[in-house]
Amino acid sequence: MSTPANANARPLWQRLLIRRLKFLGMLAALLIVLGGGTYLFAPQWLMKANTWREAMNAQLSKRSVQAGDTRWVYYEGGQGPTIVLLHGFAARKEVWLKVAPLLTAHFHVVIPDLPGWGESSRVAGASYNIDNQADRLNDFVQTLHLQHALIVGHSMGGAIAGVYAAEHPQDVAELALVDSFGLKFKENDFAKEAMSGKDPFVFNDRAGFYQANALAFEHVPKLPGRLVDVFVEDNVNNRAFIDHTFNELRENSQVLSLQNQLDKLTMPVLGMWCRDDKIIDISALESLRGGLTHSPSISTSVLNGCNHMPQMEKPQAFVQVLTSFALAH
Repeated sequence: MSTPANANARPLWQRLLIRRLKFLGMLAALLIVLGGGTYLFAPQWLMKANTWREAMNAQLSKRSVQAGDTRWVYYEGGQGPTIVLLHGFAARKEVWLKVAPLLTAHFHVVIPDLPGWGESSRVAGASYNIDNQADRLNDFVQTLHLQHALIVGHSMGGAIAGVYAAEHPQDVAELALVDSFGLKFKENDFAKEAMSGKDPFVFNDRAGFYQANALAFEHVPKLPGRLVDVFVEDNVNNRAFIDHTFNELRENSQVLSLQNQLDKLTMPVLGMWCRDDKIIDISALESLRGGLTHSPSISTSVLNGCNHMPQMEKPQAFVQVLTSFALAH
């Protein structure tokens, strides 16, 4: 079959351009097919790719180290004064990725998965309550020589950070507690439900995922269904550990684990809260202020438009408050 005359009549550059456009079209179609297949059959890889992109954007590298009984996996990046960011219950280091690029521009930032959570290792049968986690945090700080850093703890991570700081005040330059667990606060619906033994953070399907997140977010992020399925699967696979740790934290010694040690905090302390926190009521902030009898400087900040996750819902405001506190001391 002969080639149409008008095709041969085209200039060489047009023929080359058409070939390139056809190639790019085929490549785009292939990528769409692969992307769609990945979304349907391996959505966890899409999530990992997006996490990698966010970490790269924040100039963070993923590293690991053996410290005590734990193989800690953590992000690290940036230069300047050191800030260590600790996540809360049933969370992982990725909850800090929205604020990370705003911090690494001015600080050396270290973001670990706490022992037992995320990619860090877990010892079968071991206790992961606040006191034991504070001991493990000391192993991590000593191994990486992170003494004299600003330690920031959110929710459960706040209690761990606070107890660690109370036990090792010489190793903590400043302490920031964000919607922190371990303090007295006005009993709310979440506290009543939790103390009755029902864990609001476990779920078995997409509806349960959104219900659990409605407790923590003012505006629950909308995710494609197959990505939600990844969170559901992870929650189900880790159910035994989540339940065990949740029950440990319900013990009286843990509920007030930080409150009982506030008088040992001798470094500047920041308390940052979302005004409408449905998990740790904002009345905890007054308990914090009243118990800091030996802190040389007490700062408090209340953020509007968020619930229990200010680092994700109000990243700019979060970083502004934290940076001002860090630079002031």
